[in-house]
Order: sequence, then structure tokens, then C-alpha cells
Amino acid sequence: MERKYKRKSVNTVFSCMLAFLLHKLCLSEKICSVPSEPVTIKENNTIDTVVVRIDTKTKDVTLTLTENPEGAFGLRGFDLILKKRLDFETMLNPEELTVHIRCNKTGFRSIALTVRVHIENINDNPPSFSQSEYSLDVNELTPVNTSVGLIEAKDADSGVLYYTMEPSVNAHFRLESMHKPSILVNKFLDYDVIQHFSFTLFVQDTPPPSLPGQLSYTATATITVHIKDIDNRPPWFQPCMRTTLGTAKICLSVGYKGKVNLTERQDGPLQLQPGPVYARDGDKSRNEEISYKIVRGNEDSIFQIDENTGNITMLKPADIPGPIFLTIVASQVANRDQFASTSVNIEVVKKSRNPPKFERERYDAFVYSNNGPENMVLRDKTSNRPFRVRARDDDFANGINPDIRYEVQYSSYVNITMDGFVLLKKAVRTDSFALQLRAVDVSTGESGTATLSVLVLPPVGVQSPSEGYRAGDMALLGFVMAALLVLCLIVIGYLISRLKKANPDTLKLSECLGPCLPLTEVNRPRPRDGMQFTNDGFMNEGSNGGRPRARRAEKRDRKLEAVGRVRVTPRDRPRHCSSCGMRTHSNHSHHGSPSGRNKARGTKDQVKSILAKGRRQDRPKTVWFKESEDSSDIEVEIIPDDIGLRHDEELEEGEEDSSSAVQKANEAESGDRTVMDIQDLDSQEGTASDHREPLCPGKMAQ
Repeated sequence: MERKYKRKSVNTVFSCMLAFLLHKLCLSEKICSVPSEPVTIKENNTIDTVVVRIDTKTKDVTLTLTENPEGAFGLRGFDLILKKRLDFETMLNPEELTVHIRCNKTGFRSIALTVRVHIENINDNPPSFSQSEYSLDVNELTPVNTSVGLIEAKDADSGVLYYTMEPSVNAHFRLESMHKPSILVNKFLDYDVIQHFSFTLFVQDTPPPSLPGQLSYTATATITVHIKDIDNRPPWFQPCMRTTLGTAKICLSVGYKGKVNLTERQDGPLQLQPGPVYARDGDKSRNEEISYKIVRGNEDSIFQIDENTGNITMLKPADIPGPIFLTIVASQVANRDQFASTSVNIEVVKKSRNPPKFERERYDAFVYSNNGPENMVLRDKTSNRPFRVRARDDDFANGINPDIRYEVQYSSYVNITMDGFVLLKKAVRTDSFALQLRAVDVSTGESGTATLSVLVLPPVGVQSPSEGYRAGDMALLGFVMAALLVLCLIVIGYLISRLKKANPDTLKLSECLGPCLPLTEVNRPRPRDGMQFTNDGFMNEGSNGGRPRARRAEKRDRKLEAVGRVRVTPRDRPRHCSSCGMRTHSNHSHHGSPSGRNKARGTKDQVKSILAKGRRQDRPKTVWFKESEDSSDIEVEIIPDDIGLRHDEELEEGEEDSSSAVQKANEAESGDRTVMDIQDLDSQEGTASDHREPLCPGKMAQ
């Protein structure tokens, strides 16, 4: 039993000691601690930056660095700090640094602490190329999408780089991708078009475009691509017409032409058109040596060609007229596979004995200053016939050579057609110009010349100071004169109509006096006696369209007979004229009696002359009044129309002569003249209205 208690006591003591040891051990573990996760620090840090703080539970704890990578860390109290600036690009193992710290306290077991530090890389270095300029040589036949070079940049930050190329050269080159700067051919290259390209390659360490506030670095490099010419084209005969066939360029020759005389051997190289036989290498910069050879058409061995120059000469004369076609081949001396061919047409003709000759050595022609392009030069001034020249060739029976072509020399104003017509190319700004015409026989090369002088005329309708009027000027003048004549006729007609409307009553009175005065013919004609009066009321008696022309003829017949007299018996009372509806008064007295003159002058109804002066539109009529021996009768003598006929102007000028003639007649006559008069026009119109008769029945009847 006692042994049992002793064993139990030992176990209890052992358990207590174990518990005490475990308690001490737990206390030692808790006196220092650090985070178990890694600590991240950015590169390019500042000195004394705190990395981590060591947590302690008790006082009097001692900390010691047992492992300090690169000597970058230190302890300041319970803080782990950086003692220098870290650079991610220069560190051996920048991804993670391990720091070991030992924690000690008296009476406690020391504890080892481990701190893991991660260095964060930041963008603090720009990318860079190994050199600033690159030169690449590229064959002009390099296929499209072929890489011609890989140019990369380096970045100490070891980040992803982004490449771009200057857009102006994207037509011929491009980059394989944004991250891989392999330069690829993008388009067919041609050395004859361009021999080199130069462009700029850009690199950036951030994706373009950069964000605001984002730190970004760039670098550039200049790249020059030289296109290399290779032997890929055969010789080209000159001149030739270039064309493109797919990606290949070729130059087509138009051939050559020449002429030799029949049965004549020409010395020296033949003159060919458009020039001597000549070919050059189709590759622009190679200039390979070329050789020539006749391969066809020289079966009779008439011609030979110089292999080096291409000049064709004659070995013997040609005996058959007509064309000879030669085929010439030009090939490279170093590479006979590069060759080209052309044709030479040599015409064998009879020798020409006469060159072309113009019909005249000098010509004159005309143009108008307002003529423009394509207007013909005129032959003369007065017509629009075009100017034309002709050249004869006496080698032909009719003088017409179909191979003659005309040319203009020393002038930029005109061209000449194949038919010899001269046309303007532009408006002429000078008064005249001269040029030379040339007629060329294209078959023989012979030519003849003539001089042409062209005078520049003013436009149609403009008078030249040194010239007369043309047909157009006279036509314009005739048109103006015709217009003026029509205008004058209109004015004259207007004036005549105004004159007729001016005094219509006078016309009516002259038409009415005819039937109021009966005429008595006598057998014996007698001369005019006494005073002559002119009554304008009888003027233009036949102007009225209603009076027949027979009355004029009747009066002309009377002049061959005796002068008609009218005997009028005077009365004291007025007498009515039945034909014209007017009252007439008659009175007479002895002309030499004073009492008679006074009586006549003092009577109530004063005497008014029937021969009132007035004008009508036709010639005047003259009436003579005379007293007979019997004072009771008055003789009226009517002078025929054609005797003493005067125009109005002559009548006015002869008034004084008439007055003198009247005075002489009064002295010769014995007895007084009595003038029968008619009352004024107003009294006549009043009487006509009282009797209710028309003013002029004869006129109305007509």
C-alpha cells in the first residue's frame, strides 16, 4: 500500500515538472513574433524605410540579425529597416530576399525569426536599340511577305515592349507584329522606280497610347533599306514604248525605216528613222555590254551590221525595187539569254531628180484680229476664201507627189494641214507676222521652202486707217441710210396730215365757188386786162379724191379757145347761191368817180374781196375782174390753169411784179373796175344754216 502511495507521489511530481517546463517553453515562444507572409518593397526605395516591425511580449528582449542579404537591412529598436537603396535590375535575386533575426531574453530560450522580403520592379529604365541607325540591302525581286531584318530593342526593366513603324512606308514594308519587330516586304520593289527607303522604327515600354499620368519610356532607330538592282531585264531598243505586264516591265520598239536608191551603193551608215539602231540594258544601273546581229531578211547579203555599234552599211547595190525587211537581235555579251529583237524596213526607190517646189516663192495672206484657234488664214481681204499652198514635184507627170508633207517654221501662231491650208493656233496680238513654209518629200527627204507674210486685219465692221470700205461696211451704210429715209417719210406724212387739219374751212370754200360762178365763153380770145388777183381758195382744186380728173382736162382744152368771161349783173339785194348755199352781194361804181368810191366805201355792207388769200395743197388759180362799157355788167375773165402756173415760192416772190402789172393795166383801161365780193365766211355759214342747205352740195354728192 505504501509502495503504491510512493509511486503515485513520484508521478505527480514528474507531471508537475513537465507542466512547468511546458509553461516555460510557451512563454519563450511568445516573447518575439513576425508576419508569416512575405513583405513587398518597391525598388528605388529611400534609406531607413521600415520593412517590418518585430512584435515582442515582454521587456528586455535582444534582437540580432543573423542573415542580412546584400547588407541591405538593419535593426532600429524592434523595426527591420533598409539601410540602402535597392535596384531591381542590379540585384542577383530580386524576386525574394530572406532576413534571419534571433530574439533573446534572460531565462528564456532564444528564438530564430525569418522575414521574407519581395522587391517590386518599377518602370524606371527606357528601352534602347543597340545602335541608332541600321542599313539593310534588299533584292528588288524579293517576294512579298519576306522578312528583310529583325531589329529589337532592350529594356532593363525586362518588361514587354511595343513596336511601331512610320506610316509613310507601310506601302512597301510592314512589321510582323507589335511585339516582334521583324520587317517584311509589303509590296513589289522596283529599282527603276526607287532605289532606297528610309523610315523610323519606334519602341515603347507601355501599350500605346499611354494613359494620363502613366510613366512611359520610348526609343527610336532609323532604318535605311537599299534596293539592289539585279539582271532581270533584256536589252531595250531605243526609242521604245514602256508598258507593264503584271509585275514585269517591258519596252516595245517601233522599229526603224530607211531608204536607198535603186542600183546605187550608199557609202557609210544608212540614215534611219527615228534614229540609228541602238539598244541599252533594261536594268537601269547595270549597263551590260550589247552586241547586234542580222538574223533575217539579208539573204542577198546586201547589208551588214556592226556588232558593237549597230550601224548598218551596204555591201552592194540593191537591184530590185521595193521594201527589204531586216530582223535585228541585240543581246548581252555576258548573258546571251537576255536579248531583244526589232525590225528595219529599207525601201529601195528610184532616185529623185527634182525636189518639191512651191508655186510661188512668197505668199501674202490675211487674218482678222478677233480670229481664234482653228480659224483659217484668208487668201484676200474681200472674201472668206481660205489660203492654200501647193508644192509640185516634177518627178511626177501631174506634179502631185503623195509623199509631200507641209511644215511651218519660225512661227508659233499657225499650223498647216496635209492639204496645204494654214490654220491659227492662237489669237494674234501683232499687226503682222512672217513665217517659212516647208514642203518635205518623206520618201526621199528632199524639201522646198517658201515665205508667207500674214497681215492682221481689224474685225469686220471696223474701218482700217489704211484701207477703203469693204462690202460689209457698205451694206451697213446702206442699212442706215434706208432707216433714215423711212424716218423722213414718216415725218413728211405727219406734217402733211397736220397741214390738212390746220384750215379745213378754206378747202370747203374753194370746192363750193366753182358751181356758184357760171362761165360764158366768147369766140375771140383777148389778153388779160386789169389787175390780177390770186385766190388761194381755188388752189388744189383737184386734190380732193372725189372730183374727177375730167374737169382738169376740160380746163386744159379751154386754154386753146378764147378766154372765158362771165357777165355778172349787180343787184341791190343779196342773191342766194343754190349750189353752195351761200348769199352773194354785187355792187359796182365807176372807178374814177370819187362819189362812187365814197359811196362804195361808206355803204353798210362794205365790199370784201372774194379773192381772199389762202393756200391749198395744189397749184393756184388766177381770176380777172373787169368792167365793160356797160357799167351794169361786170366781166369776169378766168385764166386757164396752165397759164402763169407757179409754185408757192415763186408766187410769193412775184407779188411785187404783179402789183406793177396791175398799176399799168389800170392806166390803160378806161373806166372803173367793180369788184364783186362775197360776205365773210361766218355770214356764209349763217346763210347756209338759214336755208337748211348743205354747205357744198356738190361735195356731198360726190
